[in-house]
This record gives sequence, C-alpha cells and structure tokens, in this order.
Amino acid sequence: MTQRVELAAVIDRLAVDALITEYAVAVDDGDWTAYRQLFAPDGRADYRSAGGIEGGADEITAWLSETMRMFPMRQHLITNRRLEFGTLEQDIDDVARVQADYVNPMRFAQQHAGSTAAAEPATAPDFVCGGRYAFTLVRTHSGWRLRQVVVTEKWRRLAARPREAASET
Repeated sequence: MTQRVELAAVIDRLAVDALITEYAVAVDDGDWTAYRQLFAPDGRADYRSAGGIEGGADEITAWLSETMRMFPMRQHLITNRRLEFGTLEQDIDDVARVQADYVNPMRFAQQHAGSTAAAEPATAPDFVCGGRYAFTLVRTHSGWRLRQVVVTEKWRRLAARPREAASET
C-alpha cells in the first residue's frame, strides 16, 4: 500500500466516523433537515425493534420529527464502532459498514401545565435504552452518506416517576 492510499483510507475512516457522530447530534438536537441530508437519495432506516417503523429516509425523517417531540431531552452515546470497508476505489459507490453500540438516555416532555416535575433536575432521564446500530454507507458526489440504518434495541429501562415512587411507600 502506498502512503497516498493509506492516507486516503484514514481520511475515509474519519469521514465515516464524523457522519455517525452527525447522525447522533441531528437526532438529539431535533435537526431533521440535517438528519435527512445524512442519507443517500435511496437511504432507508429500520427502527422496528425499538417500536418504530421502517422506510425511506423521507418517511423516517417525518416520523422521527413527530415521535421525538415526546422526548425533548435526548443524548445518544454511540460507542464501540467497528468499521469495515468494501473495496475502496476512492470513487462513487464505495461502501462502508459500521456496527456500533448505543446508549440513549431521554426525558419525557411534561404532560401537565401544573406538573411539579419542572422542579426535578433537567439531567435526570425518564427513559434509557441501549442496543446496536448497523449502518451501511455509500460514497456519493456529496461525500459519505447513509444508505441504510438498522436499529436493534437490546434493552430499555423506565425510571420511576417521583409521584409513582411516593405513592408506593
């Protein structure tokens, strides 16, 4: 391998890693325009294992923008990223696959105007889930983009609400 090829592979690894990070940030920030732009034109996602839907990037973007309103606080932590490239020609249609674990603490939106939950610390999640992502990326004229995202949720935990905990004692 020449130094030029090795450098190109390092640049690709960094670009793929940045795209995965941008995925998490777009979802956490509710930036659905940025989220959609991460996908190739034929991009798809499958959130069925987490109680969601499967479909094209436009359909998934619309669904997430509506569904995630119930969780105004979200913070994906995407870790243990394992990256594998197909044949790299440094050209359009090169493919990369990333398998990565995630932990995602979230906080439910307040449901009542008179709720005392506003006094609770804003950092305490009500809901935490974890699992694994399988990302397939393709090199396009605009750089690396998501062709497919598959979420495999492995676990979830709901925190006891203060009122529920108080009523149990």
